[in-house]
Amino acid sequence: MSCGHFDFEITPDSAEQEKIEAIAMHYREIIKLIGENPEREGLVKTPMRAAKAMWFATQGYRQDPKEILRQAVFEYAGSQMVVVKNIEFYSFCEHHILPFFGTVSIGYIPDGSMIGLSKLPRLVNAIARKLQVQERLTAEICREISETLSTKGVIVVCNASHLCMQMRGVEKQQASTDTIDYNGAFAADQQLRQEFFSLLRGVR
Repeated sequence: MSCGHFDFEITPDSAEQEKIEAIAMHYREIIKLIGENPEREGLVKTPMRAAKAMWFATQGYRQDPKEILRQAVFEYAGSQMVVVKNIEFYSFCEHHILPFFGTVSIGYIPDGSMIGLSKLPRLVNAIARKLQVQERLTAEICREISETLSTKGVIVVCNASHLCMQMRGVEKQQASTDTIDYNGAFAADQQLRQEFFSLLRGVR
C-alpha cells in the first residue's frame, strides 16, 4: 500500500488571490465593527493573515473527494478488514463558524480492490475543510469510499470537540461528540462491527 504526505502549503492563483484579498477586506470591517482599531500595530496585517488562514482551512471546496481516492485504487484479492484509525481533522461548525476537531477512524472490507493508505487521510481532509456538521462529515466520508471503491462494507467513526460548545453557549469544556455511519456487511453483521471497535481499542 502506498503512503504519501499532505500538501501543507497551497499557492493561490491570481483569481484565488483576488478572493483572498476580498476576504481580508471583510475581516478588516469585522475588526472595526467589534470595536477594535484595524490600524493599530498588532492588527495591521491581521485581516490578510486571517483571510489566508480561512482560505487554507476551507480548501475542501476546491477538492474532489472521488478524484483523491481514484488516484490510488489497486487490485487486491484479500477480503479481510482494513482499518485506518485516529486520523486527525479540523473543520468549521457551519452554525457559528467556530472550529471543531478530533479524529476519524475508517474500516472497510475490500471486494477486489484497495485504496492507498495516504488517500484516506486526504479524503478526510477534503471533506472536513469546509463549513460542516459532524454528522454529515461522518456520512460523507462513508459514502465517498463506498461510491468510489469496490467494498463489501464501510464503517466510519468520528470523535470531536466543538468550540461552539466550549467557548460559548453551554461552555462545557470536556464535552465531546461521537458519530458513526456504516453500510454493507457492517450494517448486516453486529459481530463485524464489534471486531472493528475491538481493533480501535487495540484488542484482538
